[in-house]
Amino acid sequence: MVQNEAFQDMLRALAEVYEAEADPAGPHTAKTLMVTPSPVAFDAAVPCIFDRAIRALLADSVHPAARAVLLAQEILPWGGNPVEENTEPGIAAMISVLTLMGPEGPIPAPDVRLGLVYMRPDSYYPLHIHDADETYVIIAGQALWTAGDDTRLRGAGDMIHHPSLLPHAFRTGSEGFVAIWRWSGDINTHSYAFIEDDQTERLA
Repeated sequence: MVQNEAFQDMLRALAEVYEAEADPAGPHTAKTLMVTPSPVAFDAAVPCIFDRAIRALLADSVHPAARAVLLAQEILPWGGNPVEENTEPGIAAMISVLTLMGPEGPIPAPDVRLGLVYMRPDSYYPLHIHDADETYVIIAGQALWTAGDDTRLRGAGDMIHHPSLLPHAFRTGSEGFVAIWRWSGDINTHSYAFIEDDQTERLA
């Protein structure tokens, strides 16, 4: 099925990001994205509640993928977290997720998942784990990122790898962030779980 040119350009930009990943799962995800046709067309989407914030953040970024996502924004169906049933109360109000590829589609792939995530400013996503191997790439904004014992400020262009079951969390400042994410290995969603977190700020 022929897709919108801006959408195809976005897919190519996302694939280029993961083609450069050292982990073999990155290039595999990129190749899967580019050779798998979507059985559904991405048409004009109802803007999510964070649409203006997402657009502003993407427009302020110099990352090539941010520009590509911005140009395709009007047809991107941003929505809820695909693991929302496993998350703590309040999480849904701070993020929006766009799932592009996975076993459930919309671009079908049996062994990988890929999408985008936006997290609003001044928010904290607590420590959590899952069976899947994961790599985030921030394309706009920044966050204080915890991956195992490593906590540091991450910004556009940073690639953060989470091996299976590595605890990770992120806290935004005044900007929020937009990132690409990919899952490989055991990509089940039922293993997604929050773990004990010594942060003083907890979600209500």
